[in-house]
Amino acid sequence: MQILGLDVGDRTVGIAASDALLLTAQGVETIRRKSLKQDLYRLQELMKQYETDQLVVGLPKNMDGSQGERCTIVRGFAAEILKAMPDTKIVFWDERLSTVAASRSLIAADVSRAKRKKVIDKMAAVFILQGYLDSIRS
Repeated sequence: MQILGLDVGDRTVGIAASDALLLTAQGVETIRRKSLKQDLYRLQELMKQYETDQLVVGLPKNMDGSQGERCTIVRGFAAEILKAMPDTKIVFWDERLSTVAASRSLIAADVSRAKRKKVIDKMAAVFILQGYLDSIRS
């Protein structure tokens, strides 16, 4: 069984998936948020496609480790996932600097600014999920 990683934002949700052995994370897509119903429907489709009931959701803590408004928004989205799909297992993962790391890796790969903007959320989801996968192995 695979695991999906989510980077939840106001306008997009970046999605990553683990491999079957739970060793690596790969970017899947960026959901352009339209409505909660449509967002959850697409997420449900992806969960079926990747045969998973487990999500690792990035929790955007402040640099001092405290949880602010963004964490409340992300937890609210996770609560909506559980209402729609009650059997889903959700793990929150500290995502501090995941977007920064994703951006740096894309810059290092010489990806243009326009292309970076299109894939940054998906890449942040990869960093979130990969951090979680690394933690369960050690």
